[in-house]
Amino acid sequence: MADVWDAYRDELEGVEDQVRKNLDSSVTLVNTVAAHILNSGGKRIRPLLLILCARLCGYRATEHHVLASLVEYIHTATLLHDDVVDDADIRRGRQTARKVWGNQISILVGDYLYSKAICHIVRFRSQAINEVLSEACRKMAEGEVLQLYYNGNPQIIESEYVRIVENKTAGLIAAACRMGAIIGGGTPEQQAALFQFGEHIGIAFQVADDTLDYAANGEHLGKSLGQDLRQGKATLPLLHLLQHCSEQDRQMIKDRMETRSLTDAELLRIVTLMQDFGSIAYAMDRARQFVAAATKDLSIFEDSSPRRALAVVADYMVNRDR
Repeated sequence: MADVWDAYRDELEGVEDQVRKNLDSSVTLVNTVAAHILNSGGKRIRPLLLILCARLCGYRATEHHVLASLVEYIHTATLLHDDVVDDADIRRGRQTARKVWGNQISILVGDYLYSKAICHIVRFRSQAINEVLSEACRKMAEGEVLQLYYNGNPQIIESEYVRIVENKTAGLIAAACRMGAIIGGGTPEQQAALFQFGEHIGIAFQVADDTLDYAANGEHLGKSLGQDLRQGKATLPLLHLLQHCSEQDRQMIKDRMETRSLTDAELLRIVTLMQDFGSIAYAMDRARQFVAAATKDLSIFEDSSPRRALAVVADYMVNRDR
């Protein structure tokens, strides 16, 4: 993955320039809060995907820097809102905006970034881009509501979990890929393939991220392990475990989901059970299946540097450092 970052470093620096340039609110606090999270070390996966998809479809201009920066604004807005919904204190190894400035400011700055992005995007005068992005925003909101609806409910089935992930996480990733194809002049078939590619790697990314919540190095990941369970979220490794563990352990897990409480000893017990029943391995295997599907989506394109880079990004979704 480092090779991809290096190969497209100039492109990504162009995106960073636009990110900083567009933080120009006359209200200083808006810029300060937005910069707090925008400068917190995000990988800029969505801008990178937009760039790669545009290049894959033959794009040679530089307007994609602006578009990619606006996609990152929308992503950042969702993070500000997510941290409020989840009562999160840590993101990317540092205090969340809500922890520093409070929930109200976090929500309002998130709204500002959404609005800022939309105001700039309409200047592209592309109905196709407007439709793709508005649909992604709708799906993200629905995904958040669905996740809240199922919070504390261990009865959710795997297909519904995937539906939440597809809306909440994969929607904007898929939109970034399709927008890259649109400005690159990709055919309808190419646009559809890259949108599907984005959906598949977006789902893979979230499934892997949910699994790392039980298996990763917490300090490296930048958040506390077991946080999903403490928030009542039934993610894929936990769903698998609930189908295979004893009734006594199943009841303990259900109780902890409902009460939003979890001791370190109980977390260790659950992680041990996941290892014993292969729940972590199962979830990571499902993530790899989505990556394999994403790689297949690229088969309609001829071999090229952008196509190979997209395959590397897809693999990165499930092979990040733990």
